[in-house]
Amino acid sequence: MVRPPGSKQKPARLAVVCVSLLGFGLIADYLWASSPRFGASTFSGAGISITSRIIPLGAEKDGSDKGKGNSKDKKKLANVPERFLSATFADLPAPLLDWKKMAPAPVPRLDGAAIQIKNLLFVFAGYGTIDYVHSHVDIYNFTDNTWGGRFDMPKEMAHSHLGMVTDGRYIYAVTGQYGPQCRGPTAHTFVLDTETKQWRDMPPLPIPRYAPATQLWRGRLHVMGGSKENRHTPGLEHWSLAVKDGKALEKEWRTEIPIPRGGPHRACVVVDDRLYVIGGQEGDFMAKPGSPIFKCSRRNEVVFGDVYMLDDEMKWKVLPSMPKPDSHIEFAWALVNNSILIVGGTTEKHPVTKKMVLVGEIFQFNLNNLKWSVIGKLPYRVKTTLVGFWDGHVYFTSGQRDKGPDDPAPKKVIGEMWRAKLKLEP
Repeated sequence: MVRPPGSKQKPARLAVVCVSLLGFGLIADYLWASSPRFGASTFSGAGISITSRIIPLGAEKDGSDKGKGNSKDKKKLANVPERFLSATFADLPAPLLDWKKMAPAPVPRLDGAAIQIKNLLFVFAGYGTIDYVHSHVDIYNFTDNTWGGRFDMPKEMAHSHLGMVTDGRYIYAVTGQYGPQCRGPTAHTFVLDTETKQWRDMPPLPIPRYAPATQLWRGRLHVMGGSKENRHTPGLEHWSLAVKDGKALEKEWRTEIPIPRGGPHRACVVVDDRLYVIGGQEGDFMAKPGSPIFKCSRRNEVVFGDVYMLDDEMKWKVLPSMPKPDSHIEFAWALVNNSILIVGGTTEKHPVTKKMVLVGEIFQFNLNNLKWSVIGKLPYRVKTTLVGFWDGHVYFTSGQRDKGPDDPAPKKVIGEMWRAKLKLEP
């Protein structure tokens, strides 16, 4: 039989092609696996979803974590590749401080409000439990470590998620949530004379908000951001009202430049005629549709560490972000030696279990050089702390603490008061 010319070479050529393709595939696979772009915990594309497994602190590959933890969390972790990462992965290195327990608050509080005037810390409202809210004020005296002077709030005043600020005598209380669970907001605004303990009405906010950033600046009461009436949608609106000595000088609020990023639970501080807005989040719990008690139902939240400053020209400027995203800090700050201290809060949720993660550090924002640093650890992670500073000590009370050293998820609402000596670097 006569073969066609070149027929003997076909099998050899085919083999060469196959080997070349195999080699190319192995090289490509190696490059893909070693690329830092795909070193993140999640890769999605073309219907593929690969998530790295997070092993809680102390767990070993030999299964020593069996029988521990939440069964639902285990199911989420069961079918994904393993990668060792502590459940406390969000914690940052920080010096240990010598914390001392002081006299506890008369009641535990979550999402309460606090204002320091000289040696007194006025503590307002807040949840006692998810079904019960406080409607009174307690006062802590830093000089003798005592609580006292309890008095009632106005019946129409919000019970949580308040905006609040002082001029040194008068405390302005703006909008917030009225009632327990995830009930609606109120636009009512009040002013308290801390010397006489008398309340007065103020013009209501144009639209009610949850936990807006609130400050006094250039003779005006500024209220901005927060969550809209559904409790979840971020608000960008910014209003101001001229005030003096506890009285409104105008009948209506004035519209100001919107805040660059909306949302609740952020610190708002005025220093050297500049207004700073720090941290916060977009989204929050909402009332479950049709629930007669407005039962809270969790929705997606995005926590951020953005810092904005409103300057002399009434323009927003972006400043360096916090060391990590932080929210629930509206009354968790103190101004010390031209630095802003932020105590605790909440950060980004756990990437697998999706649980809330609390913050256990104190952050310092040095306004001399606009740099952030982590200056100390708290006795535990905690959110919605109520903070004061007196005689070289930082104090915090109330909030919701973590489940334990190895579990940063929120658990118990507290009324403890702690203090630690603090020496800040210039």
